[in-house]
Amino acid sequence: MQDPADLLIAFEEATEMPIRPEYVEGTVIVPPPPNDAHNDDAGGLSFQFRVAGFRLVGMGNGYRAAHKDGRTMALLIPDFYVRRRKATDLDESYRKAHKGWYPIDMITLAGEVTSTNHETDTGPKLRTYAAAGVPVYVLVNRRRKTAHCYVDPITPGDDPTEAYYATEVKADLGRPLPLPSPYPTLETAPFPEPTD
Repeated sequence: MQDPADLLIAFEEATEMPIRPEYVEGTVIVPPPPNDAHNDDAGGLSFQFRVAGFRLVGMGNGYRAAHKDGRTMALLIPDFYVRRRKATDLDESYRKAHKGWYPIDMITLAGEVTSTNHETDTGPKLRTYAAAGVPVYVLVNRRRKTAHCYVDPITPGDDPTEAYYATEVKADLGRPLPLPSPYPTLETAPFPEPTD
């Protein structure tokens, strides 16, 4: 079987895409190019973590989740994230060995803001973050005008598509979204519905 990272590199080269594809639940996902509203929303959420004192907040890096046997489960690029550590020499070696993808265990919180392909963020990505053991998943669903915080990831068997988060907190956009300690409560402006 072809390495999913090689598959994505070949896809990028063949299409000359300015967008980096992802690999989720055995499928290459090409997200729509984010428009200004999407990036502004993701950046605004990321900024709230910075203001609250979280220095290891970022956007744009790709992360690899692996099955127990070491095979690639997923290659993900969260819209924003909070890491548990700065990249170490070992993390950089991992990134080099895995063609540009850091280990997903660096992340303590992953966040997504839906685009026109909102089904990806609300289904496959949610399950994949849970299967990878990411402790907190924040989702802003612009289509439904809701914000969600998922915690307590559970994978009932070896099938990552059966993974889920046991606990969900939901707020309408424009209302505060409580996150678990030590994270701040997020202010969620009424984000515009996706048109990208």
